[in-house]
Amino acid sequence: MRALSKSKILASLQCHKRLWLEVHRPSFRKDSAATQASFASGDQVGEIARNLYQTEGAGTLIDWEAEGFSAGFARTLEAMQRGGPVFEAGFQCEGALSLADVLLPVEVDGGRAWRMVEVKSSTSIKDYHLADAAIQSYVARSAGVPLVASALARVDSSWTYPGDGDYQGLLVEKDVTEQTLSREREVRGWIAAAQRTVAEPSEPKRRTGKHCNDPYECGFLKYCQGQEPQADSPVYWLPRRTGKLKQYIEKNGITEMRDVPDQLLNPTQQRVKTATLSGEPFFDREGAARALSQHSLPAYFMDFETIMFAVPIWAGTRPYQQIPFQFSVHRMQKSCELEHREFLDLSGNDPSGPFASALVAACGKQGPIFVYNASFETARLRELAARFPDMADDLLALNERVVDLLPIAQSHYYHASQKGSWSIKAVLPALCGQSYEKLDGVKDGGMAMAAYLEALGASTTPARRLEIDRQLREYCCMDTMAMVRIFESISAVDSRS
Repeated sequence: MRALSKSKILASLQCHKRLWLEVHRPSFRKDSAATQASFASGDQVGEIARNLYQTEGAGTLIDWEAEGFSAGFARTLEAMQRGGPVFEAGFQCEGALSLADVLLPVEVDGGRAWRMVEVKSSTSIKDYHLADAAIQSYVARSAGVPLVASALARVDSSWTYPGDGDYQGLLVEKDVTEQTLSREREVRGWIAAAQRTVAEPSEPKRRTGKHCNDPYECGFLKYCQGQEPQADSPVYWLPRRTGKLKQYIEKNGITEMRDVPDQLLNPTQQRVKTATLSGEPFFDREGAARALSQHSLPAYFMDFETIMFAVPIWAGTRPYQQIPFQFSVHRMQKSCELEHREFLDLSGNDPSGPFASALVAACGKQGPIFVYNASFETARLRELAARFPDMADDLLALNERVVDLLPIAQSHYYHASQKGSWSIKAVLPALCGQSYEKLDGVKDGGMAMAAYLEALGASTTPARRLEIDRQLREYCCMDTMAMVRIFESISAVDSRS
């Protein structure tokens, strides 16, 4: 019997097929950029946690990759005998093994016992975190560890980093001792079920569904989808499938949009269904032009790129706060000619103040400011106003001028190629015949974040940093030019004439 790690046991709780693939077909796994970013955040928070818990004595970090399992288990026992904090302490019992993020010595009745802390980069405690802690506790206790307490530590998103490497207050603990102890029988069942799955000679059969992203995004999703018949017009292209519609789809196993009764659809969903099945786009050109006619030129088209850190690196910022480091602004004059202004800071310093100042200058004093999905940019402007009171009036004045192009596009245009999405990357090629595919390197917001982090890396060469600078500028400029082209296509304006 192989010893299954905690992560594999948790994978089995999500989907037995996922566990089988994790063990027998690991090369089929393709983690998304978002999943990889989540892993990186977990590593950052884990490193800070080790520094924070070092205050309770000289700690020992078990390096499993360098030492291997046999040496790692032996080093864990040696470190526990010395009595200081142990990080990544390893334990195994029949059928399972686990690595504890933090193991802290405590004195109980004159003897040494231990308190375990599992560190999460999340800002709240989820049910699957409790399952995680229950597995860790069970394996440690089964291995003979006198464990008297268990806790989960999460990131406090309301905490503000004071600077100078002081991360006291970043983590908040929740005691989960009772919850973990009460689930030991349940954990034994999880381990036994996982072992039965792993022992199967062939992969379990299970269709894809909502479990593929709950509680984690599964890296085997594309593999599993490739095994299933593909719908001509997938029902998941229908937006906002809730209530009776959702119940009908799930109860009847509907996969094709054509099989959904019209009476269950709202006007937007019906529009999607009709355009998809007929192949004829929906375009209320007069209504779109009428919606835009109230906004006169000159007009501005604005887009931000942001970065966020689980562990803040700039004083005055919070965990996971979206920090804008780049903007693109196109100004359409009354003559319909275009001017472009931009900002990008790859210095590694907090870009927020210079960004805010440059943005105010770029957007002038009057004229509509078009954005795509206004909630993002307006929230960033409010945050900047709160951080820089001397610019607050000017920043909030920009918010008063913001006009959202997204609901106008949603109400007046749909093409089957959008596949149920009104993202700017879906609307632009459908409506204007242009796309982001011609871009070299950075092609979406996730890639922009990754490129920014690479630019700040100490090992990044000056030549590579210049290349990243070019790619980021081209991508952000493309975002605002896309808005310009969409604006032109649904109004009587043409900057190219």
